Amino acid sequence: MILEDTVEHVVEEENYFISMTDMMVGLVFIFIILLMYFALQFRDVTEQLSGADKTRAEILRELEKTLKSKGVQVTIDTQNGVLRLPDAILFDSGVANLMPQGEVAIGHLASALADVLPCYTDAPDPNWHRPKSCPDTPHRIESLYVEGHTDDVPLSGGIQFRDNWDLSVARATNTYRALVRISPEVALRCARRAGECEPVLSVSGYGPQRPVPDHGGTVEERRQRDRRIDLRILMVTPDSGDAVRAVDKRLRRD
Repeated sequence: MILEDTVEHVVEEENYFISMTDMMVGLVFIFIILLMYFALQFRDVTEQLSGADKTRAEILRELEKTLKSKGVQVTIDTQNGVLRLPDAILFDSGVANLMPQGEVAIGHLASALADVLPCYTDAPDPNWHRPKSCPDTPHRIESLYVEGHTDDVPLSGGIQFRDNWDLSVARATNTYRALVRISPEVALRCARRAGECEPVLSVSGYGPQRPVPDHGGTVEERRQRDRRIDLRILMVTPDSGDAVRAVDKRLRRD
């Protein structure tokens, strides 16, 4: 009798542990499935939110194609969001005023920007709507910098500019003024934040501090590449909480 009771007790304990093990395995399995589902949803949403770099590259390629069709030789750096104009087509050596051919080149750039920017920026008028011909994309431009750059050779023989810093800023400023003079609507393009529409177009000068990454060539060839005007595009960065909120919304919907 005692032996039978002991055997029954052992069997009950074994059944209990088997049930607990099965339950824990089931819970772990459910947790893994939920984790995988959440990860896939998060990946899908973050890919949508981080597609701005692709959109920026498309903008640069469109600008490049338009300008080259007009005979303006430019290069683009899609990784850093830059459209590059060599100073040889814009300025005489040590001078900040645009040459006649530089005015023509900037005129073509102004026209290209006037066509492209309305698709990726806002306007101060709250009743303004994007053109219907624009690509269907949620991505927007936050800032568009006209950057002046020089080589590392110190200025000499003049008193107009103290150094290359001053020259780079003056060149960028004159390029900006030419853009908005030729296409005033470019200066009105803005990025909307918290109810305010802040202009996207601005100016900066870096002197010789940001040379083009070395792609070989002689010292003079590298310096020639460094003397330039860059148009740098910065896209609106998604709020870090957007992805989490979007995933939560999708999970609730599913």
